[in-house]
Amino acid sequence: MTFATLEISPETLSGVAAPSGRQTVEFALGGLACAACAARVERQLNKLSGVEATVNFAAERAHVRFAPDAIGVEQLIETIRKTGFTATVSTYATRDAEKARQAAMRKKETRRFLAAALLTLPLIAQMPFMLTGEAHHDILPRWLQFALATPVQFWIGWRFYRGGFSALRGGTGNMDVLVALGASMAWAYSAVVTLAGLHHYHVYYEASASVITLVLLGKLLESRAKARTASAIESLARLQPQTARVERAGELVEAPVAELIPGDIFIVRAGETMPVDGEVLAGNSHVNEAMLTGEAMPVVKEAGSKVHAATLNGDGLLRCRATGVGAHTLLASIIRLVGEAQGSKADVQRLADRIAAVFVPIVVGIATLTFAAWWALGGNFTAALVNAVAVLVIACPCALGLATPAAIMVGVGQGARRGILIRNAQALELAEKLQTLAVDKTGTLTTGTPAVTGVFPARAGVDETEILTLAASLEQASAHPLAAAIRTCAQARNLALSPLADTVQTVPGSGVQGVVNGVQAHIGSPAWLASLGFALPAITPELAGQSIVAVAANGEILGLIGIADPLRESSRAAVARLARLGVEVVMLTGDNADTAAMVAREAGIARFEASVLPGGKAARIRALKASGKRVGMAGDGINDAPALAAADVGFAMGAGSDVAMQTADITLMKNDLHGVADAIALSRATLAKIRQNLFWAFIYNILGIPAAALGFLNPVVAGAAMALSSVSVVSNSLRLRPRKN
Repeated sequence: MTFATLEISPETLSGVAAPSGRQTVEFALGGLACAACAARVERQLNKLSGVEATVNFAAERAHVRFAPDAIGVEQLIETIRKTGFTATVSTYATRDAEKARQAAMRKKETRRFLAAALLTLPLIAQMPFMLTGEAHHDILPRWLQFALATPVQFWIGWRFYRGGFSALRGGTGNMDVLVALGASMAWAYSAVVTLAGLHHYHVYYEASASVITLVLLGKLLESRAKARTASAIESLARLQPQTARVERAGELVEAPVAELIPGDIFIVRAGETMPVDGEVLAGNSHVNEAMLTGEAMPVVKEAGSKVHAATLNGDGLLRCRATGVGAHTLLASIIRLVGEAQGSKADVQRLADRIAAVFVPIVVGIATLTFAAWWALGGNFTAALVNAVAVLVIACPCALGLATPAAIMVGVGQGARRGILIRNAQALELAEKLQTLAVDKTGTLTTGTPAVTGVFPARAGVDETEILTLAASLEQASAHPLAAAIRTCAQARNLALSPLADTVQTVPGSGVQGVVNGVQAHIGSPAWLASLGFALPAITPELAGQSIVAVAANGEILGLIGIADPLRESSRAAVARLARLGVEVVMLTGDNADTAAMVAREAGIARFEASVLPGGKAARIRALKASGKRVGMAGDGINDAPALAAADVGFAMGAGSDVAMQTADITLMKNDLHGVADAIALSRATLAKIRQNLFWAFIYNILGIPAAALGFLNPVVAGAAMALSSVSVVSNSLRLRPRKN
């Protein structure tokens, strides 16, 4: 256990620590059309020696771990380029530039879509007349239809040819191949009929143009929806101010935050936001840290306190020294950690990845069979062509590829806004399956700081104030944690302490003795005072499981003081909430059995083990797992690190040690066990969305492809359905709202 409260360091949360001799890099990718594209990039990167890569289609990012002595960043970028896509190194400093590029790309795509829509609308406008009969087939002259459809096909739709060619060159297929094939078949057939003057045959310019236009609309809506999935964490970054008031040469000047360096002195007035991480040198204030921790209550800041970028100063002026700037602030570290978690893959995604890898060849095969069967059995070339085109168009793998990563991105982002930092998708996936949660006592269930629980006079005529004043006066110079608890209690009651005489003496391991206001006094363990000849009063049941300090003066015991590490106010409610979620809480502590029993009783925990060493905690976790249960571990101390590593999911309390947080899968910025329940609820909500997304993605293709093959879907309708499928998956993910239990 530990009584120390350590600040979270940026290095702890950066998520970039790699095994010895390995480095990690994140790339922003360009040109991904669907999940098959992402799978191809991932496959090509993983073929390289010493490279481990994961590619997130929803985030359009590649997270790569590599051995720098075997390969360099430029070689990785070149591999991605040869695969047919672009890649730039993504860092905290480049995020604004990336967002600007993405916004510019969306504007460009919007202009392309508008141009396509203007050219396509006249073609679609004649479709209702076509349904009335053969005579109304050519509402628009065919040369005009040809003139309208051709720019859509080869100018606006060139991106599909380029993307499809790159995919085929790389030995795979993607959505671009399907769209290019389907639209080209419809356009080519119509062009031959037009140029050959075959007026008795139908033309399908509206199908080729509308497919491309609707796919562009779908990609545009999908792009905007995907941008929203990352907005939760990006909103934190926007809270950081662009300038700061800095002391330079004895004067206060306004300087860009980007120019600050560690050691700079900056001033933050009431109502302003912290520009960087720092340490308070002077001043007192309350700071709202909800944007980092999710905790609404302001935190008192005074000389020596740590402050973090993007937190809001309350009612006082603070003079601070910069300790973390730029990419080395806690905020930047959280953004990196969340970004990596959003880009990681859950096990449930593997099935979708395997299907996406072979999806396009299968669809092309089905379309070929559809064409052959309709032509051979019905003898109608036109019907065969139209149905084959519908198959190619309806079968978009985008929804399948977005089903898992879109939900994970939203879930991880929502967690970050609630003070739950999830290191990877596996942790998010496993949290919903937890059946047992092992918890440390000190600093997890309890506050981690000893406090006076009660003062008990030994006889009538002695009041609590007299005992506490004498004890605090005698303990003024002591650094012992129990002495600090007594002084804190006296200060809270506004007691006036007496000056100490030079005769005060500390007896190591026993207590303190000395003269207070001319009275010889003793304070210490009951056993020590008993050895000095004092008659001790009976220990009351209220003191069971607590540290007991006896106070004596003028040769007699005045009373006893009970000191314990108090239970957090929220712990009992959190344990009850976890029980409602179906999670049994088991307490593992290195403390003695009496103290453990008292805390377990107060927290409502039925099972506990006391006097458990750090290695023993890990062994208990392994034993619970061996019984077939999914086991989580929540702790805050260095001694909890082995158990956190052994658990299926490790939860580190945010005010705990760096070692615990480096080992854990999930860090709770609030020192509150409710964070574990929140994480489990978030996990369940996220996995529910993933299952919904996968169901709709699969059912869409399971129903859509046969319907198109059997001639029940017009290519235009198929194009609209395909365009909306991806948008529906992302939109469903954005509706993710964990339910309070």
